[in-house]
Amino acid sequence: MSELHKFIFEGLPVRGMLVRLTDSWREVLQRRQELGPHAAPVRVLLGEMAAAGVLMQANIKFNGALVLQIYGDGPVKLAVAEIQPELTFRATAKVVGDIADDAQLEALVNVGGQGRCAITLDPKDRLPGQQPYQGVVPLHGDQREPLQQVAQVLEHYMLQSEQLDTRLVLAANDEVAAGLLIQRLPVQGEGNLGGRKNEDDIGLSDAFNRIAMLAATLTREELLTLQPQQVLHRLFWEETLRVFEPEHPRFACTCSRERVQNMLRGLGREESDGLIAERGEVEVGCEFCGLQYRFDAVDVGEMFTPVRDQPPSTGALQ
Repeated sequence: MSELHKFIFEGLPVRGMLVRLTDSWREVLQRRQELGPHAAPVRVLLGEMAAAGVLMQANIKFNGALVLQIYGDGPVKLAVAEIQPELTFRATAKVVGDIADDAQLEALVNVGGQGRCAITLDPKDRLPGQQPYQGVVPLHGDQREPLQQVAQVLEHYMLQSEQLDTRLVLAANDEVAAGLLIQRLPVQGEGNLGGRKNEDDIGLSDAFNRIAMLAATLTREELLTLQPQQVLHRLFWEETLRVFEPEHPRFACTCSRERVQNMLRGLGREESDGLIAERGEVEVGCEFCGLQYRFDAVDVGEMFTPVRDQPPSTGALQ
């Protein structure tokens, strides 16, 4: 079963999370058969994004959807992972063109330097006129060297948006998508001496740096194969950890027949009738879970008929 483990380092302003998506990640791949054996780098990208998205959603405790998007000018036009507050998630990608078996992030989405990472926070109960919050960063950190990994992109994003030092380690294959997040917490009064750091500030920075360096020694193979308890012991056996009860992320899609109907209404009656005339029905497939929604001429007619003009349902006669 997929697990998310939260932990803190006793006596230090440092927290961590370790996620291991197993059955839930395999379900994503089973539902997206087009991400087949010739798109291994895309599956790795989506797996790392799913793991990172779960970590970020659990980190901020946001009552709404967190949507992580990476897009650009490579063959992967868009990759998306969406995570709900209860840690249900879904992921998909739009791929145009061939992809080399050893393609890295730059070759997937940043061929011409136009790649971007966007994180959107969409509240469940929006106030009138309220818009989702979105932050966007380019796929590089210091303007000198393109970043090659999703983890580096997100570390850069969190440093810019939250001003919090973060270390991320991500890995994915066809069986597991996993991630480790280590983050330094803000301390009240830190660095308040006219911009000068005192000895306590320096000690806190050294503590985070030491833990971040330990996290960086975690290999991809270890992250994918070791159980969470083994990973924490392997990295932090000299530290005092308080580990909380695990949570269980799972795959779930938010698509529905009603949402597809609303989309068709947005297209308009003429467009929908044209599809009926051409194909005999309107068929819409969910890009995330692969579920197919079909509407015949009667369905389309009901969609565009005001409720007051529709005949009573047969249930009213029973």
